Amino acid sequence: MASFAPAEAAAPQGDPFPLLGIDHLELWVGNAAQAAFFLEHAFGFHHVAYAGLETGLRDRASHVLVQGTVRLVVTGTLRGDTPVAAHHARHGDGVKVIALAVPDAARAYADALARGATGIAEPARAADEDGTVRTATIAAYGETVHTFVERDGYAGAFLPGYAAVEPAGPRGAAGGPVFEDLDHVVANVEAGRMDHWVGFYADVLGMAQMRHFSDEAIATEHSALMSKVMADGTGRIKLPVNEPAPGRRRSQVDEFLEFNEGPGAQHIALTTRDIVATVEHLRVRGVTFLPTPDAYYDDLPARVGPIDESLEDLHRLGILVDRDDEGYLLQVFTRPLGDRPTVFFEIIQRRGARGFGAGNFKALFEALEREQDRRGNL
Repeated sequence: MASFAPAEAAAPQGDPFPLLGIDHLELWVGNAAQAAFFLEHAFGFHHVAYAGLETGLRDRASHVLVQGTVRLVVTGTLRGDTPVAAHHARHGDGVKVIALAVPDAARAYADALARGATGIAEPARAADEDGTVRTATIAAYGETVHTFVERDGYAGAFLPGYAAVEPAGPRGAAGGPVFEDLDHVVANVEAGRMDHWVGFYADVLGMAQMRHFSDEAIATEHSALMSKVMADGTGRIKLPVNEPAPGRRRSQVDEFLEFNEGPGAQHIALTTRDIVATVEHLRVRGVTFLPTPDAYYDDLPARVGPIDESLEDLHRLGILVDRDDEGYLLQVFTRPLGDRPTVFFEIIQRRGARGFGAGNFKALFEALEREQDRRGNL
């Protein structure tokens, strides 16, 4: 693969590689039907489309779930000799595709290859009575890929070849707050490879470095990591890249790399307008979160200043708070979604802040280390 120079630290400016947003995330999982049921009934996603044997697919089944502007696709294998089966055997449940919406998929693919990307799937056209979609795919970190999606006014449930799914009950039956948008997707890569992938996103996709967190900023007495946040020209797409830093013990990134058997997407951050109500709702549905120690809340008012939320509610629910020059944010992290300690969700509410909770890194890292210790992986 080509070598990419690290990007300069700068706010996103211009749009040398037009990107419209994250079209969808596709997770390859061990049992797509059960994963879809879990996301629907635990997290409140709406099951809107399906492709499988009934629609003509012979090697896999995919379920499409939507909430707000967030679109997740969970795909499972139908046989033991497929790419999905091989991927799952190695990595477990996890993100395979980070699909990027573009105005012209063929041009995006050609430009990406000209800038040093590795092609995976050449531009292709699919059409049905609801319109036309064009796609093309390039390689990213590990076995993760970016698929360019040009929807061209497509009016179907997801893509040609997918059948719309009628809701099992009333659309509002799940109740409770909903997620609004996909805030960011975090990559974990091997030590020494962060700057390579920062350079990839700068040189190939025209992104710029939005934030840089050193191993001093994200560290405990045991372990550390480094992180750089890449963003497109509009700031709609935010892709942080983490790598482990030397420490006395193994970091959360080291643990991820071991059990994912290589680089991959570590967590998916979803935005909400009311994090207190959302976390209460998810807890009732059985979702579990990383615990936050009581001591975290002792100096919270002095550290972050006035906030609209009740400190008692935040303490009770383990929600973290951080402030930057533009406002504050609230965030909380689920435990891993599957058996392996790999991919998980972050729930985030932004009240003006554009950062990523730098003031919470130590508390989050310590919470993750407690979970690592429970698993015998610290």
